[in-house]
Amino acid sequence: MKTIQEINEKIKNGKAVVVTAEEIIDIVEHEGAERAARRVDVVTTGTFGPMCSSGTYFNVGHSKPKIKLGSGRVTLNNVAAYAGFAALDVQIGATSLPEDDPTNKVYPGKFEYGGGHVIEDLVAGKDIKLSASAYGTDCYPRKKIETLINIKDLNEAVLFNYRNAYQNYNVAVNVGKEKSIHTYMGILKPDFGNANYCSAGQLSPLLNDPFYKTIGVGTRIFLGGGTGYVAWHGTQHNPAVKRAHGGTPQVPAGTIAVIGNLKEMKSEWLRGASFEGYGVTLMVGIGVPIPILNEEIVRYTAVRDEDIYAQIVDYSHDYPNGISHSLGEVNYKELRSGSIKIHGKSVPTASLSSYSKAREISEKLKKEIQKGTFLLTEHVKPLPSAESGHKFRPLRERPIKE
Repeated sequence: MKTIQEINEKIKNGKAVVVTAEEIIDIVEHEGAERAARRVDVVTTGTFGPMCSSGTYFNVGHSKPKIKLGSGRVTLNNVAAYAGFAALDVQIGATSLPEDDPTNKVYPGKFEYGGGHVIEDLVAGKDIKLSASAYGTDCYPRKKIETLINIKDLNEAVLFNYRNAYQNYNVAVNVGKEKSIHTYMGILKPDFGNANYCSAGQLSPLLNDPFYKTIGVGTRIFLGGGTGYVAWHGTQHNPAVKRAHGGTPQVPAGTIAVIGNLKEMKSEWLRGASFEGYGVTLMVGIGVPIPILNEEIVRYTAVRDEDIYAQIVDYSHDYPNGISHSLGEVNYKELRSGSIKIHGKSVPTASLSSYSKAREISEKLKKEIQKGTFLLTEHVKPLPSAESGHKFRPLRERPIKE
């Protein structure tokens, strides 16, 4: 048994043994879990992929004369933002779109620029056009403003994401025979023409801590190239799902809400992305250190791609109609091989998340811990478990009486 305080002392003294989630697999195989738990102090994880429930908020400061941004319409580079808080706070989500984007008239459904791209440009230090209108008050008389803003001039700039680092996800296919479909899982060709998935598998943070033994509210993480924290469990967090041997969920399960200082982040790890025919999003880089407190935890971190199974789901009919049905399951080793078998047919696979970037994040986090510049934190509240009764609920539609 070890404590996080003991591990942090070893980090400060340059004596901590830190390995990535890839490296711990071979260590446990050759040395055994008991010996590995004694020798290794931290396992680093990583993921880099589209995380739509992401956004940023910031404070622009007062203009002369003053304007109440929260009373009207606000756009950033012509992309719709939200300011319904007070006078100066502005929020923009990753999936927000321009109200009148001329590129969409020429290239319908291309969605070439949106909220995710605004966030990327903001982090990159580019000037952003702020346009706003308001109704004007005695204390905030100005009714219109159009100006350039820059992240270095903002009072605060915070990345706050409602739902990130999904613990496993679907493998998306198109069963339909007639046409390709455009989804948040990318373009899916008809008649099982391709299969898209989205997870870093054995490197993914929550798959290395399947029962949330170490990851919780207050956990310090790598976020967007800077330092962030787990702020809460993420929306749609669903711990009460079927799990394979070793605890890995076989369907989408846990999520985390994360927060961090946008001014410390880098555009390399926050990238706007366009999904043709669907919309825009933000590619987010997240890395979570797993403290090896005991043998149980090191066994979880030794999970392999071949141990993690995902469900094959039809996005042409079943998914859009809310039908919970699996066409079969496949492990991540098979997915990463480039093709899988579905009903006897060989189907090419592609990942929406970057395994190479996930590996890079886990390596960067490893080096920061080894240098003593990144210490671990104790969580102040665990993420909801299956035993807590927490579960994801669908919308219960009810008639509205006039």
